[in-house]
Amino acid sequence: MTEKNTALVVGANGVIGSNLIQYLETLDNWEIIGLSRRGGKNTGKTQYLSVDLLDTENSNEQLKSLTNVTHIFYAAYQDKPSWKELVAPNLKMLVNVVSVVERVAPKLQHISLMQGYKVYGAHYGPFKTPAKENDGGHMPPEFNVDQQQYLEKQQLGKDWSWSALRPSVVGSTALGNPMNLALVIAVYATISKELGLPLRFPGKAGAYDKLMDLTDAGLLAKATVWASTNPGCKNQAFNITNGDLIRWNELWPKIAAYFEMDMAPPLHLPLASIMSDKAVIWEQIQDKYNLRKHDYTEVSAWAFGDFVFSWDYDFFSDSTKSRRMGFHDYIDSEQMFFNLFDELKMNQVIP
Repeated sequence: MTEKNTALVVGANGVIGSNLIQYLETLDNWEIIGLSRRGGKNTGKTQYLSVDLLDTENSNEQLKSLTNVTHIFYAAYQDKPSWKELVAPNLKMLVNVVSVVERVAPKLQHISLMQGYKVYGAHYGPFKTPAKENDGGHMPPEFNVDQQQYLEKQQLGKDWSWSALRPSVVGSTALGNPMNLALVIAVYATISKELGLPLRFPGKAGAYDKLMDLTDAGLLAKATVWASTNPGCKNQAFNITNGDLIRWNELWPKIAAYFEMDMAPPLHLPLASIMSDKAVIWEQIQDKYNLRKHDYTEVSAWAFGDFVFSWDYDFFSDSTKSRRMGFHDYIDSEQMFFNLFDELKMNQVIP
């Protein structure tokens, strides 16, 4: 009989963590512990713990009983106003998890770290594309780099290994998350349609025709488990993407057609400010179409939309390393969006 693994998913309610738990629950040989500040509702396979990882004492108390953990999947994130301010809390949370679990869990095999293209400096402006895992670093501060360096140092001489997953913008339907692009587009389109407006691309003009890759949350979950259980992947980083590229100038008309809307030329709109007063309209839409009563803040990630739609430069990586090493799953990025929109409709989030 195959011995069961025990996954500790840190950041269990986020876009990445929640999808990872959904995938792990379909696998026979995993037991799951979901870790977040809010906790969660236990299922047959997943136990949730509410932990404040910024509180070292609380972390020690809550995590000391997790003696059966074999894999840590770290996808927690603490948002802050500046890149510099992100470093201290995000590093502290990782340290608080690893320092306790490593001490109490003798069967610990692997620690998986979720990163992103900030490792390549993508958030500062144009960067080398396609970005590769062995590209040179950039001037700090960057919390993704600090976290990886901590794991590299902590792992020396230990039996466990680590991996770092680097997705592009992640596609998911998770609500209440500050980084959900599919939800941004769906809610923006829904409100525009209700107001009788055409669907305009709201980003910078230069962003409309640039190349970009994406990462489906389900595909990322599979890749994360693959890297954590494949001995050849230990102590390495992997770009994980859908396997194709998009341009908004090709995809945007198809999104408009999906929502049965007219198109109009792009117009740079600061979504974080221009959509901030639309809560009343959203409530009217929910009543009119008998949607589930999700608060406007749960479906609003406008700042993230502004961030993504401001990329007036190519934004993509080389994901062939993972494919050369055996991870061959892929998904059509256009279809990913339509699948996510369908799911949002099915869940009565949008009409």
